[in-house]
Amino acid sequence: MAKRGGKRITAATGGYSPKHRVDRPFVGIPSFLRSSICTDLDALDAAIAIMGVPFDEGSPFLAGSRMGPRALREHSLRFGSANKGFYDPETDKQYLEYEMANGLIADTGDADILPTNVEKTFEIVTDMTRRILDRGAMPVVLGGDHSITYPVVRAFDTPLHVVHFDAHTDYAPFIHDLRFTNQHPFRHISPMKHVLSLTQVGIRSLREGREYSGDSIRDGNRVITMSQFHRLKPNGIAEIVPANAPCYVSIDVDVMDISLVPGCVSAEPNGMTYSELRDTLKAIAKRADVIGFDFVEVNPQLDVGTGITSYLGVHTVIEFLGHICDQPRWIAKRTRWRQGKKRRR
Repeated sequence: MAKRGGKRITAATGGYSPKHRVDRPFVGIPSFLRSSICTDLDALDAAIAIMGVPFDEGSPFLAGSRMGPRALREHSLRFGSANKGFYDPETDKQYLEYEMANGLIADTGDADILPTNVEKTFEIVTDMTRRILDRGAMPVVLGGDHSITYPVVRAFDTPLHVVHFDAHTDYAPFIHDLRFTNQHPFRHISPMKHVLSLTQVGIRSLREGREYSGDSIRDGNRVITMSQFHRLKPNGIAEIVPANAPCYVSIDVDVMDISLVPGCVSAEPNGMTYSELRDTLKAIAKRADVIGFDFVEVNPQLDVGTGITSYLGVHTVIEFLGHICDQPRWIAKRTRWRQGKKRRR
């Protein structure tokens, strides 16, 4: 056994130090971005809480998005290393480095799912979201099908604006007591007292009836088709939300074009490119005070072998989160959060 610099070096380790792990994507427990796991919400001490809702009983065609949160977490291991966040060569900036290095991101695990008991499951989702909010953390929610947005949004007390990215309005009429499928969440969300506005972006499906978008518009919501999106462009979409107003963003992976998302049962042609969605989310992060968001409808059961839909999905989540945390309003928030943490100690 040799010594180097006073430390013992063995042939087996070759000088390897556990303090400087390589942590390839196939190594380790797949928490989101390898963040700490905190399933005891009473002990949650983070500014950002990753929350999974592995529910797909609202999918009327092919199930499988219940496996979405797990797949998104697994692909998140491909980003960042040694708590350094991620580097974007386009902007020549490092994102999420402070948040990751200082433990501001925690993975709170998944909401419990009670199969076939949708209303009780949604109560559990709402309660978990409220507990995260009560701890002062921003929920980042991984679905699951799009029905889960309803119990998440109803957990908020803060008056907020909702921006919804989707190929579909998810504004189906309540018929035959069908109320909780992934075609219904925004008909629930629109009349909530704390929801100040609802903007639905990317709408283009030929499989929804006229009453879906017609009812949404009559209820005072904005329904923006793809041709309208191309006219407004990312900044035009962002400017719909009042400057610095609290905003919740819901992202269905099928807002992107069908060619990009093979692991999505509801994918449609004529959708956004990744850069169009990214630039719009970035513009919203600059314009509004994003206080929570979700990403839904990735179905790993349908995805190709490389998991490109899951990868594209978590890429969207991480990049959007990076832009949220790059804003001066967030930096001020995290300063207040850190001061509060010191007082709690």
